[in-house]
Amino acid sequence: MNNMRKKIDFLIEQGVVFVDPSRVDIRGDLVCGKNVVIDINVIFEGSVKLKDNVLIGANCILEDSVIGASSKIKPFSLIEGATIGSNTFIGPYGRIRPGTILEDFVQIGNFVEIKNSVIKSNSRINHLSFIGDSDLGRRVTIGAGTITCNHNGIKINRTRVGENAYIGSGCNLIAPIEIGSNATIAAGSTLDKDAPCDHLTIARARQKSILPSNKSVKK
Repeated sequence: MNNMRKKIDFLIEQGVVFVDPSRVDIRGDLVCGKNVVIDINVIFEGSVKLKDNVLIGANCILEDSVIGASSKIKPFSLIEGATIGSNTFIGPYGRIRPGTILEDFVQIGNFVEIKNSVIKSNSRINHLSFIGDSDLGRRVTIGAGTITCNHNGIKINRTRVGENAYIGSGCNLIAPIEIGSNATIAAGSTLDKDAPCDHLTIARARQKSILPSNKSVKK
C-alpha cells in the first residue's frame, strides 16, 4: 500500500467521506475536522486544513490553505496560500490566490479571482470579477465584471472599499483608490478618484446616438 493510500485510509477512519478514494491526490499534509466530504479529482498540495463540515467539490486544487467550518468549495476551483473563514462558499471556477483572507459568510462566485486581498464578513463577489490587492469591508457587494486595476505599469497599488458599499456591474476601480462606507458606484463607471461615503458616484460618458454622415433618417 502506497503512502498516499495510507493517508486516505487514515482520514476515512477519522470520518472523512471520499466520494471515490481512488480519485483523490494528497501530495502533502491534509488535516480534516468532522463531517468533511471530498468529491472526485481533488488535489491537495503542501499543508491544507479543512475544518468541520467542509465540502470540497469535484476537480478542485487546494494548496497551503485553511478552509473554515461549514464552508463549501464548489467544483473546478483553485485555492492557494489562502485563509478561508466559516460558512463561506467559493466557485464554481473560483480562483483564490496567495495572501488572500476571506472572513465568515463571504460569497465568491463563478469565474471570480481574488489576489492578495482581505474580504471581510458577509461580502459577496458572485460573478466574473477580479479583486486584487484590495481591502473590502463588511457587507460589500461587487457587481459582475468589476475589476480593481491594481498595477499601473510600474508598481502595484491598493484598493480600499468601506463597509456596506455597493459597486455596480462592469466597474473599473483604478488604484490607489478608496470607496467610502455606504457608497454606491453606478454600473459601468471607471473611477480614478476616491468616492465619498453615503453618495452615489457615476463616472461614465453621457449616452448619445449619432447618425453616420453617409446615412439618412428613414421617414
